Formats: sequence, structure tokens, C-alpha cells
Amino acid sequence: MFSAISAAVLLYIVSAQSAMGQTVTFAEGVLATGTQGPTNPPAPTMGTAINQTSMSRLLSVNLVDDFCIFAPPSLYNISDSETFEVAWCTQQRNNARLIPDGTLTGVSFLKTDAYVQVYGYGDFTKLNIPFGDWGGSIPTAHSAMETLSEDYNQFCLRVCTAANSTYSAAAMCWHELDEMGCQFVMPGNYNFNGTFETCDAEVAYPPGWYPTATVDGTTQFSTFAQYFTGIGADGVGYTVGTTVTPAAPYMTPSSSNCVTTATVSNGVNIALLGISSTAAAAGSVSGPTASLPAATGVSGSDSSSSSSSSPGSVPNSASSFSPSQVYPIIAFISVLSGAAAVFFFH
Repeated sequence: MFSAISAAVLLYIVSAQSAMGQTVTFAEGVLATGTQGPTNPPAPTMGTAINQTSMSRLLSVNLVDDFCIFAPPSLYNISDSETFEVAWCTQQRNNARLIPDGTLTGVSFLKTDAYVQVYGYGDFTKLNIPFGDWGGSIPTAHSAMETLSEDYNQFCLRVCTAANSTYSAAAMCWHELDEMGCQFVMPGNYNFNGTFETCDAEVAYPPGWYPTATVDGTTQFSTFAQYFTGIGADGVGYTVGTTVTPAAPYMTPSSSNCVTTATVSNGVNIALLGISSTAAAAGSVSGPTASLPAATGVSGSDSSSSSSSSPGSVPNSASSFSPSQVYPIIAFISVLSGAAAVFFFH
């Protein structure tokens, strides 16, 4: 079984292991190697000062009431702010902005043998996402794989923590299906709005993977690629993906052993402190300005992959994944609306 100690940056993981005199081996692709960036603390840090103008981009994903997501630093459409999103956290940590109490209306935190997944509902206009914005994808500058999609009332985030020979971290946290939505990319029970829960769960197949047959004991898969066209640097047009869009993921993993929490709260009344987290007025929303820094990486957890399974079965046993004793750094983040069928997602 994987020990869920903390979602931490690589620097923190290495120093903690050295201090304990332990050596932990991670499967290839589980740990990212990107730098933290100048606006971030050198390691995940609890108890940092409230700073609702922070430009920190360090995410931590630990518990149902201790996690971070990306959102715009001021009022912007997600599609216009993908390169300079900042970290917003449920607790005072990482020099990041604080998610105001009352923003989140339901959160589910899933623990599996291959990843952790946190997803939920809320009023994300409080995080500078305009009402009615159906979101966009937010790739980060990590060397591994991280992505964020957001809209104004739902989010989902997957952090891969293990890997085997069949299912890599990059596959489990695949980030090129941004129009398919949370329930396709990160399937699970989405009927939890109004509840804050922590559950164990089965492992889903990687986003867009469909088992088709077994050959010599090895499962064969077909994969779905999102359709788009474009013009390459050489001026030649190209097409990627297929116009046939699947109606649903291959399977929806079940969850169990759920424990509820009364709410997710940091106990800070930002309004009484005279602090504003968001733009004062709505209205037209413009694109990014050149003075804003480019987005950098996360301190999250992730994993990568390998092994085979029989058709229709899920890569769910702990023995099928390489061990991981902390949540590493390949985060898959998405925020999207529960009302739309085609939006934003990674």
C-alpha cells in the first residue's frame, strides 16, 4: 500500500528522506524535475502570511481540507490567463492566496493505488473566474505533466503517485483532453455537492483508454485523441484526433470507506480584515498583460505507470504499481463546470 504522507516538492522529499536515513525509490516519471520558480517558497510551508495579491504558484495536495488549485490573479477568463495563474489554497501555506471560506460547497478526496484525486464544487467567481466562463486549460512549466482546467463552479485535480509498465504517470494524468470535462478525464462519483468527504477508490483507466482485447495475457487498448486542426510552423495544415467522440470513459471507478468532514474552512474572515481577493467589478475581461510572470510548477503529487490487466478489469491492486511513500510532483489539475458537455480540460 502507498503511504500518504504529504504532497511535497522534490527538494522537500529528498531532504526528508535524508533526515530519516531512508531511501525511497520512485518509478520513472513519478517525480518531476522542474524548478519551483522565484515567487514560490523553497518547500511547502504551513502558516505563511495571508497575501491575497501573492504570485506564488506552489501547489500542495494533502487532504480534503488541505489542497491548492490554480486560478487567475485578477479577473480574467481562464482561456486568457493560462500562462500566469496563481496558487489558491484552503489553508495558509506556500505563500499562496487563501481560498475564502464559503467558496467551496462540496469536495471529494479520493485515495487510490495510482493517484490521489480531489474534485469539487463551489463559487469560483471568488477566485477571479468570471461568472459564466466555461474555462480553459492551464499547462504549467513542469518537466513532467501538470495541467489545469477551470470554470466558475466545478474543479477536479488528479495527482499521480505510482507507476508500472503499462500505466505511466503521464498516461494516468494525461492532459490533452481539455474539452471533455472532469467526468470524462477524472471519472468518479460526482453526486456529492454539499458534502466534504475522503474515500478510497478503484483506479480508473488512463483518460481516453479503452481495453479492446487480450493478446498473450496482455491487454490491448484503443485510445481517444481530441480532435483539432491547425497550421504548423512550416505553414502546412495538420489534423489531430478523431471526429468520433466517445460518450463516456470506459468505466467509472467505485469509491468506498468514505468519511465525511463537516466543512472545509480556514477560519479566516478575509472581509473583516479588509482584504479583497477578487476584482472589484465584473464587466469585460481582457487578456494577459506582458508584465505578468509566466507560470511555473507545482508541489503536488504524481506518479507513473506499468503493468497489464485483463479486459474490463482495473489496474487496482497495490502490487501492480511501484511503491511511493510520499505524493510526488506530477499534478493533473482541472476545474470545470458541471453544467456543460464540452468545455475545457486537460
